[in-house]
Amino acid sequence: MTKVEDHIRTIADFPHEGIMFRDVTTLFADPRGFRMAIDQLLHPYAGLRFDKVVGLEARGFILGGAVAHQLSAGFVPVRKKGKLPGRVISESYTLEYGEAVVEVHDDALQPGEKVLIVDDLLATGGTAEAGIKLCERLGAEIIGCAFIVDLPDLGGRKRLEALGMEVHALCAYGGA
Repeated sequence: MTKVEDHIRTIADFPHEGIMFRDVTTLFADPRGFRMAIDQLLHPYAGLRFDKVVGLEARGFILGGAVAHQLSAGFVPVRKKGKLPGRVISESYTLEYGEAVVEVHDDALQPGEKVLIVDDLLATGGTAEAGIKLCERLGAEIIGCAFIVDLPDLGGRKRLEALGMEVHALCAYGGA
């Protein structure tokens, strides 16, 4: 029986020397692998009601759209600064070499809506934490955070769990 990680390609020294890049595009390209990943992302939340799925830019859009469809829920993108039209709220977070900003429309979530945050990979947790803060500022209740890949050595899971988040990942890889 195949596992999700059987469909994930590892590319050495990308984007920098010493990094083992976990490429989920090979998972997305395989119809059975992609379906398996979506089904497994949903499994812990079977029977729960969600109003919205929040996808983090950019691969979280691919996963989040498919998950939202399966849940019969709405989809909300959290985008890089300057990509959304209309009124937005912003949240900055620290990157390895600087700072980045993500945004969401200020009317994308309503107070009390139950949401699932989805992305492909959990590394340091900076992007996910910024997404969580945006959702909370709009009054949403975050039921969980789901990822394909966890890189536990980089501390993202611990960071999100310290915020009180339930974290679900389909596979984990040691190192960077």
